[in-house]
Amino acid sequence: MKFGITLFTSDRGITPASAARAAERSGFDSFYVPEHTHIPARRDAAHPQTGDETLPDDRYMRTLDPWVALATACSVTQTIRLGTAVALPVEHDPITLAKTIASLDHLSGGRVTLGVGYGWNLDELTDHGVPTGRRRTMLREYLEAMAALWSQQEASYDGEFVKFGPSWAWPKPVQQPRVPVIVGAAGNEKNFKWIARSADGWMTTPIEQDIDDNVLLLRKIWQEAGREGAPEVVVLAGKPDQDKLARWADIGVTEVVFGVPDKSEDEVVAFLDRLAVKVGRTPVAG
Repeated sequence: MKFGITLFTSDRGITPASAARAAERSGFDSFYVPEHTHIPARRDAAHPQTGDETLPDDRYMRTLDPWVALATACSVTQTIRLGTAVALPVEHDPITLAKTIASLDHLSGGRVTLGVGYGWNLDELTDHGVPTGRRRTMLREYLEAMAALWSQQEASYDGEFVKFGPSWAWPKPVQQPRVPVIVGAAGNEKNFKWIARSADGWMTTPIEQDIDDNVLLLRKIWQEAGREGAPEVVVLAGKPDQDKLARWADIGVTEVVFGVPDKSEDEVVAFLDRLAVKVGRTPVAG
């Protein structure tokens, strides 16, 4: 089982580059960042944690662009995977986004994981012209269209939300036929069927910790869909609990990701050193 960290990036505290470099040196396997282009001041959408329009953290209003953040991290690291927890592809032009992600995967030597979400903030999606009742279909088309651009010498796509004729697009990602896609969503049958059709694994929500039954359900749906192997299961965890970590390893969790604070570099480095000891990571020399 792998261990990663996620930095809720903001315009305060440690930079993504410094956090990713410190995480790599501490022996962690992955580094994730979130995405929100903006937060409408007046909202009807309820946050999954608070249950209403209030936000649990003001960093939602201060997040950095994930791809710029990961590009800076790419330039100062060698081995750590670079991912989003989670990105919102439907808020972008899919052709341009495909180029951005392919470029990052190319420059990083194949280290990108695309964590995606449907988007809980419906008001944010509306500002981007996303029909909220069709956002799952829109996301599927975006992923299919980007995969075509990543893997085909002459790509085209004809969907409801994405259309383009035969086209050339390089660089291709190092990872083929596509960058791995992990869906961050609630653990339920509807989402697992979507994952089995269109993605490579599931990322839990931060409030989901008792996931035994959900992992079994995901694997069942995965097999029924005719998918080979097993889906990735990434858990967004709180504090490390040895009994829980052992249990997750037993049921097939592939990665556990811990959040780090957006504090000063010294404070975050010390935090990562302590966390690495607790989960048995070995610091990288040099």
